[in-house]
Amino acid sequence: MDWPQLNVTVTGGAGFLGRAVCEKLAARGCQKIAIPRRADYDLTVEADVARMYDDHQPHIVIHLAAEVGGIGANRDHPGRFFYANAAMGLHLIEHARRRNINKFIQAGTVCAYPKHTPTPFREENLWDGYPEETNAPYGVAKKALLCMLDAYKRQYNLASAVVVPVNLYGPADNFHPHTSHVIPALIRKCCQAVDRGDPSITCWGTGAASREFLYVGDAADAILTAAERIDDPVPINLGTGREITIRDLAELIAQLCGFTDEIQWDTTQPDGQPRRCLDIARAKDLLNWQAAVDLEEGLRRTIDWYRSQDEVREVVYE
Repeated sequence: MDWPQLNVTVTGGAGFLGRAVCEKLAARGCQKIAIPRRADYDLTVEADVARMYDDHQPHIVIHLAAEVGGIGANRDHPGRFFYANAAMGLHLIEHARRRNINKFIQAGTVCAYPKHTPTPFREENLWDGYPEETNAPYGVAKKALLCMLDAYKRQYNLASAVVVPVNLYGPADNFHPHTSHVIPALIRKCCQAVDRGDPSITCWGTGAASREFLYVGDAADAILTAAERIDDPVPINLGTGREITIRDLAELIAQLCGFTDEIQWDTTQPDGQPRRCLDIARAKDLLNWQAAVDLEEGLRRTIDWYRSQDEVREVVYE
């Protein structure tokens, strides 16, 4: 991949993962990086997508834009999350095909896996059942785009790569109390409790569910490696291969934030999918890639970043 000679469009390039990808693109010598902003292009509208392609003339499209959040946001906006994610991908892939671009890179989601997938999740398991209910609309929309890219490769020979990252975290994440994922939500709770002297914090669920987490910089590096090495939309898990229960995660974050008081669990709220841990053998085999930042180090970096900010990034859905 001759990055200095390519026009690269990164949808979602101003977002959490997108910023990390753009930084690594620049480090690889890419000089023409277009980041379509929602104020200029609503990617759920086909005419805006067509205009975006006209304006930026990309050789490579890295599609990271998504509407997603934690359990609460998924529960409150299931229709919007399905429509927005399906529509964006549908239009972007179709116009990539029409314009014969060099390659389309799609970021999938671990939410596409069936609710009771045996751990570790293997890519072959993606079609073995229905996703966990609280995030199924988002997961099914993303999984449909994998099917679309496979069809477009077979019919139109559109080169593409599909990565399936596990839960991401790191500096510049979304820390909104309602739309954030579990790590930024816990960091915010713990840091605010320390600052206010609160005697306890409350977390959702039982704490028994387990998750795997990938540092955002590692994910960005894997995405660009997939762009460089892969031409077929074979899904590739991106993760560390290590899981942690939400209870243990909360205790670790509390310790790193300096919160030593009580952690309470609201068992009236859902846990989400019981377990998430990926088989990462395919990433090692096809990409010669593995994560470099372990969880504790990544959490320290994320907490330090959060505490350094006067204001943190917050996403609110209409």
